[in-house]
Amino acid sequence: MRVLVTRPEHSARHTAARLEALGHAPIMLPLTKAAHDPQAAEAALAGPHRALAITSAEAVRAISGLTPFLSEPMFAVGRATAEAAENQGFSNVHTGSGTGSGLAELIAGFPSQSTDPLLYLAGSPRSSSFEESLGARNIPLTVAEVYRMLPIAYDQSALETAFVQARPNAVLLYSGQNAHLFFELAAPFRRALDELLVLGISESVLEAVPPNFRLKIKIAKRPDEEGLFALL
Repeated sequence: MRVLVTRPEHSARHTAARLEALGHAPIMLPLTKAAHDPQAAEAALAGPHRALAITSAEAVRAISGLTPFLSEPMFAVGRATAEAAENQGFSNVHTGSGTGSGLAELIAGFPSQSTDPLLYLAGSPRSSSFEESLGARNIPLTVAEVYRMLPIAYDQSALETAFVQARPNAVLLYSGQNAHLFFELAAPFRRALDELLVLGISESVLEAVPPNFRLKIKIAKRPDEEGLFALL
């Protein structure tokens, strides 16, 4: 199967290798690239906080090199994000179920004597579910935007190569934002993509699907790449 990989390049290389090992042919089309803000990260980490929280491995890359904080409690949204933190050297990592609300539930189960807020090392754009779930539990929070995902501009020739010449059978979509960007680029090539199999990490992907596309859509039972690969 020819599979479009839309993750940022750093993560896409890992996904492509997994696809090849399973006998699939990856087609690389990263839709965004990360712009880190190390100054924001350093300033936030220097402020009062009782623990760290991350909902993306990109946050770990954004604070790379800030070693004095490696022993602090770290709450990661899911297994892949936790592994990224552990590989960076964090030694006290707690792993959530893969969703923002699940991460908030995990954090609520760790009562703290400290009155300092939780420090969320966040990106932009992002889902609001984690922050809303913490607010509902009255857990104090400081948000530091330590990276921003910027859309990649492709010329017509590159898109024609990916959508028409490569003729993908499936596409992996990792968020609602990821899906919106994909369909914006794919719109002029709708006829070439008829019957494309869309594999979405969550129901948020469905909201981005244009009504004039003839697509087969499957949503992962668990909101991570393991869930997506189970759909192949």
